Amino acid sequence: MTEHSGHVGGPPGAMRFVGRVREKDVLVDAALRPSSGVFVEGEAGVGKSRLVREAAEELERRGRRVVTGFCHPLREPLPYGPVVDALRSVQHWLPGGSLPEETAVLARLLQDRPDTGAALPARGSPQERTALLRDMRRLLEAAGPVVLIVEDAHWIDDATRDLLVLLARDPVDRLCLLVTYRPEEPPSGAAGGIAYRPPPGSGRVLLRLEPLDESAVRELAASALGEAATPQLVAALFRRSGGLPLVAEEDLLTLRDHQAVDGHGHVARLRGAEVPRGLQEAVTERLAALTEPASAAVAAAAVLAVPVAEDLLCQVAGLDAEQGFTGLVESLRASVLSEVENGRYAFRHVLARQVAYERLPGPVRRRLHANAVRVLDRLPQPPLVQIAHHVSALGDAEEWLRRVTHAVERAQALGDVGTAAALMRQMLERPDTDAETRSWAALRLAPLAGQGADFDSDARALRDLLADRRLPVRTRGEIRAGLGLLLLNQSSDRAGFDELARAVEELGGTTLEAVPAMLGLAMDEAAGPEPAERWMARAEDAVRDMAETPLGADVRASRLSLRAGAGDPSVWAELSGLPREGAGLGVLRQSARALYNAGSNAIDLGEDALAARLVEEGMELARETGFPAVEFYGVISRLRLDLAAGRWSGLGERFEAFALAHPDAPAARGEAAAVLGTLDLAHGRYGRASGRFEQAALVARQVTMSLASRAAAGTITASLARGRSDEAWEATTAALASLRRAETWPRATGLVPAAVTAALAAGKLRAAEELAGEAAAGIDGRRSPAAVAELCAARGLLAEEREPDRAAALFEEAHRRWRDIGRPYPAGQAAELWARVLARRGEKRTATAALDAAAGLYRDLDAVGDLARLRRVGRETGLTRKSAPGRRGYGDRLSPREAEVAALLAGGAANQEIADALVLSPRTVEHHVANVLRKLNTTRAEVGSAGIGDMNP
Repeated sequence: MTEHSGHVGGPPGAMRFVGRVREKDVLVDAALRPSSGVFVEGEAGVGKSRLVREAAEELERRGRRVVTGFCHPLREPLPYGPVVDALRSVQHWLPGGSLPEETAVLARLLQDRPDTGAALPARGSPQERTALLRDMRRLLEAAGPVVLIVEDAHWIDDATRDLLVLLARDPVDRLCLLVTYRPEEPPSGAAGGIAYRPPPGSGRVLLRLEPLDESAVRELAASALGEAATPQLVAALFRRSGGLPLVAEEDLLTLRDHQAVDGHGHVARLRGAEVPRGLQEAVTERLAALTEPASAAVAAAAVLAVPVAEDLLCQVAGLDAEQGFTGLVESLRASVLSEVENGRYAFRHVLARQVAYERLPGPVRRRLHANAVRVLDRLPQPPLVQIAHHVSALGDAEEWLRRVTHAVERAQALGDVGTAAALMRQMLERPDTDAETRSWAALRLAPLAGQGADFDSDARALRDLLADRRLPVRTRGEIRAGLGLLLLNQSSDRAGFDELARAVEELGGTTLEAVPAMLGLAMDEAAGPEPAERWMARAEDAVRDMAETPLGADVRASRLSLRAGAGDPSVWAELSGLPREGAGLGVLRQSARALYNAGSNAIDLGEDALAARLVEEGMELARETGFPAVEFYGVISRLRLDLAAGRWSGLGERFEAFALAHPDAPAARGEAAAVLGTLDLAHGRYGRASGRFEQAALVARQVTMSLASRAAAGTITASLARGRSDEAWEATTAALASLRRAETWPRATGLVPAAVTAALAAGKLRAAEELAGEAAAGIDGRRSPAAVAELCAARGLLAEEREPDRAAALFEEAHRRWRDIGRPYPAGQAAELWARVLARRGEKRTATAALDAAAGLYRDLDAVGDLARLRRVGRETGLTRKSAPGRRGYGDRLSPREAEVAALLAGGAANQEIADALVLSPRTVEHHVANVLRKLNTTRAEVGSAGIGDMNP
């Protein structure tokens, strides 16, 4: 139910809007902004809906289109019902009254009832929810300035709540999201207040409505009673209502009716009633004045509890058509009932309904509930949620369980998992639910509770389920497995592995139900290969002779993924034998997962061409089988391959946009941070790069070893570039401890050469030599072109001082291997090292060629930070010509040093970062920056590239 009628403008004869002018102005001002969120909080009866209705009228006068969806406590299954109800109005404003072609997912939901055979993205993976959110955004953007109102969000379902969370995180331009709710009645289960509480610092508006003061109540009374609103009456009215507009209005309606009869006696009628009883007495007095047909209609409306049509109301009330018509009209004229939807009637407010319901004698209530069950059962499509409610009121626990089970099944068939989840929570909350039904509900609810848009709420919901000791141990084991995977996937929390291990024991150790938990434990790279192998072997034993089942295919995909990650050269041929067609959907989805995982690991191994083919093949199969998670991760791999191949133009912006489009996916955030950190390093922004890599490391948290290694390598490199060798060695020590435990040497991804460089800078030659030996042993017998190239560079660093000939050969080999793999950035870095050692040996011609090769690669990537460092190497080694003695004048042209500074400025480097890159003092950098800005006649914010192509070393 809602506080007032659902149509904008309110019921005829509505009382004056008082005491909320400031709040209305704030609401209207916020709603007129390009994109905004307004959250109106207040107790029942405080006037939230009236405020919103008044603001909506003002917004419509100012050219905003307003649509409203209502949350109900007894809503029948319809996926995302409140939002879908509201958006049905939006499509009428579109050209031709039809939806954009790209909104196929939303189009299915906007039908009167979704096709039960349609695959709706109802609160599945983050990627599935994103598909619906994308369609909503397209519709709202096409419709122009829109205000989307969601009323009574304290009754919101989980799925709708998730949509609002995502919509609030990434607002639509020219959309105002306006949500009303009661703080004292938060949604059940995991919903909490996330959907309607604005995040700190978001700039969204939160209005907390307080009761009216006495002056506002005086104004309200005067609008209803005129001169009869004496100070004594106002004082009594304010005392009774406590400032709640609903209570005051109910009193005033009663007094106005009496005034038409006797014209006096107002204060006497109010005197003596306590404030908590004000509403009850006002409603009771008005109910007592109704005739028998009107009383019967009102009683039926109180029992039904939802807006209903006239014929259904009459049937439940036991009235014939004429009696029902007469009674309904009287109740409307008495302002007891209201037409809240076209041809549907209910109480003006939920509290008034509650008073009327509690006033009914017990036998009358039971008879009306029984009537409701009988009448609703005869409908062509019985409203199962409402029927279950009436059966519960009759006290028939067994029949209630049967009815609510059918309601859950229908909700899930329609894709409305929000309603299904709410019903299953009711089943679990009832103490008389038997163990079998309790287990059935918990096992169905757990996957839904772990797939929301708010990780904390989802984890809390699963823990609440686990706290129910009435659930069988094996049921808790399955739920615990879901919690463990949630902790790992959503927050990279290693506590998830502890939950998985406990889940295996609760599930019996070797049962089929325990296999998903075993596979999760097998993916714990940080624990090392031996525990992973033990868990993998247990899972394979459990599914022996089940290779063609989805579970068997899951185990096979996990084994192939582990082998690919270890650099097993024989795994690539086996991938070609995976079923691509003709098998069941579950089996084909696991083929898609195996292909993607192998491709992702191939990137770390340096098998870039193979990686690109496997990732695309996995994504194509995922699209064919409806497996959006693989498509999502496939996009990340594509972007990583672009980084590796040097396709850097716009790469940072693309990755940032992807991460913003998936705010509840930590993998997107972590990978974006690692890529942006690499780009920052190349542009000489070392401080910013350190921050990026720190973000990536927080996502990895020793769970995702590939990302952890890349983040550690970046952190070490940034520290060394800033001259902080102690800091670099500290990061190296921690990273190597994880690498040695995990033994993921074939996929160390830049960590080994960075660590060797840090060790040498810290004067720890023996540690550097031991590390290189460990790395060589770790990749022995494995196929990892990237690890081999990195080992060549690491050995070259070790040989540079004592064996320059060998070092030159190793750096040349590293350069050649990176060129063969197709990665220009590390190829340029190897060429730079090669040039350095050749110059020290006096081989100037070859050294110059190597330096030119590095410069060409850096220039193609616009790696201004590396170009600046390369220029310094050229000067220090005598490979580039030094200026003649004496100060040369450049006039208004930039000097070579100023050109270097300008290039770094264009890349966004700070003064200290420029100083680090060029090995200058901060004061000298300040001088150069001032000259650059003066000569270019610009500001620091506007400075552009100063002709990088002309700055050859």
